[in-house]
Amino acid sequence: MGKHLVVGLMAHVDAGKTTLAEGMLYQAGTIRQLGRVDKQSTFLDPNVIEKQRGITIFDHQAELTVGDTQITLLDTPGHVDFTPAVERVLNVIDLAVLVVSAVEGIQSHTRTLWALLQAKKIPTMIFVNKLDQIGAHPDQVVTEFQTEFGSQCLPFNQPSDLKAWSADTPELIAMQGDEQLLDQYLANGQVDQKAIRKLVASQKVVPIYFGAALNQVGISELLAGIIKWGPSLASTPNFGARIFKISHEPNGTRLTWFRVIGGDLKVKTTLNNEKIDQIRHYNGQQYEVKRVAKRGEIVTIAGPQKTFPGQVIGTESQVDQVSLRPVLNYAVTTNHDHDFQILQNACEQLADEEPLLHLNVNQALNQITLQLMGTVQVEVIKALMKNRFGLTVTLKPAGIVYRETINKVVEGVGHFEPLRHYAEVHLLLEPGQPGSGLQIVSQCREEVLPHQWQSQILTALQAKEHRGVLIGAPLTDVKITLVGGKGNLKHTSGGDFREATWRAVRQGLMMLKQVGQAQILEPWYQFSLVIPVSQVGRALNDIQQMGGSLKLPVNLPSGEVPVRLTGEAPVIKLQDYPIIVRQYTHGQGQLTVKFGGFRPAEDQITLVEKEAYDPVSDLPNTPDSVFCTHGAGYPVKWNQVPQTMHCDYYYPQVMANFGPN
Repeated sequence: MGKHLVVGLMAHVDAGKTTLAEGMLYQAGTIRQLGRVDKQSTFLDPNVIEKQRGITIFDHQAELTVGDTQITLLDTPGHVDFTPAVERVLNVIDLAVLVVSAVEGIQSHTRTLWALLQAKKIPTMIFVNKLDQIGAHPDQVVTEFQTEFGSQCLPFNQPSDLKAWSADTPELIAMQGDEQLLDQYLANGQVDQKAIRKLVASQKVVPIYFGAALNQVGISELLAGIIKWGPSLASTPNFGARIFKISHEPNGTRLTWFRVIGGDLKVKTTLNNEKIDQIRHYNGQQYEVKRVAKRGEIVTIAGPQKTFPGQVIGTESQVDQVSLRPVLNYAVTTNHDHDFQILQNACEQLADEEPLLHLNVNQALNQITLQLMGTVQVEVIKALMKNRFGLTVTLKPAGIVYRETINKVVEGVGHFEPLRHYAEVHLLLEPGQPGSGLQIVSQCREEVLPHQWQSQILTALQAKEHRGVLIGAPLTDVKITLVGGKGNLKHTSGGDFREATWRAVRQGLMMLKQVGQAQILEPWYQFSLVIPVSQVGRALNDIQQMGGSLKLPVNLPSGEVPVRLTGEAPVIKLQDYPIIVRQYTHGQGQLTVKFGGFRPAEDQITLVEKEAYDPVSDLPNTPDSVFCTHGAGYPVKWNQVPQTMHCDYYYPQVMANFGPN
């Protein structure tokens, strides 16, 4: 067998992506009969919810062989609500095929996908589909791509007769390279295939292919292009893997899906201290049991229970982050007399598969909330609850998602010393860059804390989602540095440092709250607004009233010509605006949004009063410490810990502004 390529298919919903996948599998001989989305008979999209809705909701794997090339095809969801799953798939593919309808052209989600592909530097090809439909305009679509995405988007076959690329394409390809490549072309009128492959691998050339997947037109040319220009995975000697999905079988078996990026993995060995019971290689719904997973393969393993989507194995403390995140909270309730624990267990399984759901369970009030991207994901969650768990649930909007951060440096202290236990941890909390999340490092010398104890502290910092002390929202954009602490060779155990670490984070946050340096962050949307030119003034006034900003084109056309505007605004102000746009444009306007990061909340005092969150009463996240005297442990309030702790501050100059120790 020659090279092995992992190819991801992605598109705006209804561009014909799954139909293209079906055609590729048929032409390669993987399937003997073509299925259709409208007849619910495709090889991919096997889930009953996908069949009912006619869209891809989960990513699916298929295998095809063309000549001596093995291609693993990953068909990804097409709706914007499931973009985080698509983004994780980008971390395991060699090449992306972006499918665009020749009728609709570039759509909102096309732009989102293109931005992700560019950010992650994924080699990309474009398949312009549906040439056989009324209203198809492939030339205009090419112009759109070159205008919006750049001159590197070049036709590699003709939509009329599907011959080789157009006569001027070699020259245009040469112009995307360096002077040496252009000189070679001018000398002999050709471009070396190896040079083209490098240009594709570096995104300097994006080949465009044309066809009609439903009628099998253009698919063979696309397959030939994938084989000819697709890059191979770089060789890595040590074992490594990127996890992109977690799923559960009806019998409860938990499956971890990943790509092996280095070395081999054998069954019955361990992965991060968890035994691998089985290795599977899937093709659609069928799978082959394997003894060894080799470099470059997409495999599924059964056994490990602590893996998670985005995790990178073999690279210390690395996680593949996603840029698009949910910003809407939904309360989950059931209309039946189900035990609350049954509902919680179901939600926990879904949150295991998609950590961005950010499951929050309040046992005292029997309340469960999830964070979702939009209304389509809401409907899918309800269908999953019914089909998988037999639960009829209601999801009601429960406000937007907030985050908390800090505006000043502080040294937090946690002490845990009940009888026969001992640990003290000192952490430096510093404001991070917007969008940086939580950064966790150590600057502690091993003569102060041995390596084993430091590892326990760093593991504890990563083991939970830390919450702020203003409204209990997740903490973000903070750098946490281990600077010191103390243990006892006789009495200290791993759990002691976990308790002291979590308390140190909260104690530091409480110190900052006391001096007004804790901050609530609210989510913002980046948006694209398509409206008639006559309504631009109305839109500009609306966005300014929201506290947002709107970017206007340099030259506005006249009349009722539609114009696309871009901007950003707070989610809480923009979330109902699509309805208003449709009203004042009489159905002609369209607003599309994506997550644009978190910024300081406009009215923090009102938010704090509304939530009425008491950080001291949140016992699982207590800021208080435990000390010991005369053989008995006793609690110490967070503001008394500095006077009681056993180690002095490691950064006294930082703490000088917080009053006397």
